[in-house]
Amino acid sequence: MDSEQFTAGQTSFDVIIAGCGPTGALLAAELRLHDVRVLVLEKETEPASYVRIVGLHMRSLELMAMRGLLDRLLAHGRRRPARGFFAAIDKPVPQGLDSAHAYLLGIPQPVVVRLLEEHATGLGARVRRGVAVTGLEQDGEGVTVELSDGERLRARCLVGCDGGRSTVRKLLGVGFPGEPSRTWTLMGEMEVGVPQEEVAAKAAEVREAQQRFWLRPFGAGSYSVVVPAAGKGEGAAPPTVEEFRQQLRAVAGTDFGVHSPRWVSRFGDATRLAERYRVGRVLLAGDAAHIHPPTGGQGLNLGLQDAFNLGWKLAAQIRGWAPETLLDTYEAERRPVAADVLDNTRAQMELLSTAPGARAVRRLVSRLMDFDEVNRHLVETITATGIRYDFGAGPDLVGRRLPDLDVGQGRLYDLLRHGRGLLLDRTARLTAGGWSDRVDHLADPSAALDAPCVLLRPDGHVAWIGDDQRDLDAQLARWFGVPTG
Repeated sequence: MDSEQFTAGQTSFDVIIAGCGPTGALLAAELRLHDVRVLVLEKETEPASYVRIVGLHMRSLELMAMRGLLDRLLAHGRRRPARGFFAAIDKPVPQGLDSAHAYLLGIPQPVVVRLLEEHATGLGARVRRGVAVTGLEQDGEGVTVELSDGERLRARCLVGCDGGRSTVRKLLGVGFPGEPSRTWTLMGEMEVGVPQEEVAAKAAEVREAQQRFWLRPFGAGSYSVVVPAAGKGEGAAPPTVEEFRQQLRAVAGTDFGVHSPRWVSRFGDATRLAERYRVGRVLLAGDAAHIHPPTGGQGLNLGLQDAFNLGWKLAAQIRGWAPETLLDTYEAERRPVAADVLDNTRAQMELLSTAPGARAVRRLVSRLMDFDEVNRHLVETITATGIRYDFGAGPDLVGRRLPDLDVGQGRLYDLLRHGRGLLLDRTARLTAGGWSDRVDHLADPSAALDAPCVLLRPDGHVAWIGDDQRDLDAQLARWFGVPTG
């Protein structure tokens, strides 16, 4: 990239994003849908070489469908039933999941990052590798960002998507209260040296007493391996295969002949939440704002959903049409969601304990999950399809996401690919009027919708239900600013 574009004091970009993981890459793409000039800084010179499998839950799959990305991800992933998410208590898939994507997609994390980065750069975002943010100063007009190579860049806003040890968060002085890790776990993907039937039988036996343990086949001859670690892991080097063997023998009485690791890691159960998500022109998203154990597989999904919530709001601020308090709703909506995730992971970690009291509570929760409503509630909690943002008084659907519906032009989510709002009008009497540059209008009396009309935000959440133009105009102004013309 030409150095002339990075002159100190010159606002060369609207937004600089620190970190090109899934959250940063998706946020860059969301901003580019609105022609916001974006630079993503990534301290690593090359994408991660290890292949760690992650799971995309229902709500994240819906978001990918909204932007036309789902087919690309499905080509590299493996679908699994929507079950066993809460504390690994395996119950049948609950009835009545109102999603066209009621499954888990197991997919290598580097593939997710690559596809999202390609999506962002295809829309015009710029990615610069091998540099990290080391300093920042902000004023009334923008943010000056100092890089690890001494260069200084200028942008109107900065977003820290730089992980749990976020430099941006530390530079802001934002507190990160919570609990340090009490237990540590080894996780990796590797091959085994014994027959699959023997692995399955022994793993089932061990899991009767130790829930933080599994060996599960993951295709191509590899197994996902999870086993409690010995001692504390803060500052410890990445685990070795020999450490896995020692812990497997200690817990299971055999090391299963594990060998040829594809990736290995050590994680704790630290749980922390940033005190603020925004300080002036600097914001936090993803793991920079919240960390928690991977129980339930919610971390990556939570970050993607942060990006989806923030992208259109920050773009509206940059483009000059945002209502005064719109950007404040990012923290108001997403921080409580993160707090709930931290709480459910705390609960799950307790249910994974080997202590007699915890095992008794686990048996009780398992029996309660035999009730379909309880099972469905916990699945919707983990997969984020049960989220309802607080938009004030109104029908229950207001603040919730709208599932993908049949409409006259095909599927609802196909109409949201450009990151604009949508007025879905079964009365064919309403109009987006002076907001038509920000909100699309579909008059479709045949839409499979149990309401006369809904106003959808760009993130697919219902902002309004009704059939009165005056009420609609008030909500259009609330979410999309002053009308033009």
